[in-house]
Amino acid sequence: MAQALVLERKGELSLREIDVPDVLRPDDVRVAIHTVGICGSDVHYYTHGRIGHFIVDAPMVLGHEASGTVTEVGSRVTSLQVGDRVCMEPGIPDPTSRASKMGIYNVDPAVTFWATPPIHGCLTPSVVHPAAFTYRLPENVSFAEGAMVEPFAIGVQAAVKAALKPGDTCLVTGCGPIGLMTALAALASGAGTVFISDIAAPKLQIAGQYKGLVPLNAKEVRPRDAVSQQCGADWGVDVVFEASGFPGAYDDVFSCVRPGGTVVFVGMPVEKVPFDLVAAQAKEIRMETVFRYANVYERAIALISSGKVDLKPLISETFPFAEGIAAFERAASARPTDVKLQIKLPG
Repeated sequence: MAQALVLERKGELSLREIDVPDVLRPDDVRVAIHTVGICGSDVHYYTHGRIGHFIVDAPMVLGHEASGTVTEVGSRVTSLQVGDRVCMEPGIPDPTSRASKMGIYNVDPAVTFWATPPIHGCLTPSVVHPAAFTYRLPENVSFAEGAMVEPFAIGVQAAVKAALKPGDTCLVTGCGPIGLMTALAALASGAGTVFISDIAAPKLQIAGQYKGLVPLNAKEVRPRDAVSQQCGADWGVDVVFEASGFPGAYDDVFSCVRPGGTVVFVGMPVEKVPFDLVAAQAKEIRMETVFRYANVYERAIALISSGKVDLKPLISETFPFAEGIAAFERAASARPTDVKLQIKLPG
């Protein structure tokens, strides 16, 4: 039994002891959790009790964005040792599946993912995890930054799928945590200018602190107008990243990309979204989709360690584990000034 932050059912959280998997197999490591970020999916399970066909029908430990310290290694583990500071990739695929063999293990139908029913998450003092999906943090990367690697990896995955070229001009629709991290990943991947649009002025103000990011308040300026001024009235940006999941953003997606450009769908709408396929065909737009990430964790860590990406300004507040329920209530309130809330565990 271990103390954990447990989602009992929709709208009900508790800090209590719960039985979680604790067997250390030969290829596993045991990790003392230090910091856990609160993700939008965690909040959605808390407020709605489900995401699509994933339904919370039994108590579940939340959390999947984590960093910590290795306290024990399995008998076959040679890549890590006790005392290593690490972060963990929360999805565990079947290594023998067709998807894994193709290198796209993130879409393996058999993947198990922390805090996705019925799998427990990591908001508990200690977890056991495969060493293959546990990554050593460089000395200059803090635990707080280590817990940001998971959401940042989504942005890196988006940049990889976009096949960015040096100097590309981009637009990111949506200035939430994933939109911001996608924009920063695009800059770090060689983009020259990255527009980022939203209606939340406080988040756009945070984006404006980064050189190369150009915030666009969609209440005040049409993204198409800003793109036309930069790229020409009959042209557009090289890549659009749709990171809002908001149906109203899809018109901007196709109007703002240049002929032959690329659209990467990162945000996940709650409902089905109609879009103008003919507009996409008329420009021969290449369209890519992102679901989590695969084979990018080491890239994400390297970008943070090198200083090319600074995620520290995106951490809005850190709560002690004892105040974990209050942290989730704060996250559910969706303050416009908040980007990423984190929980620090004791010890």
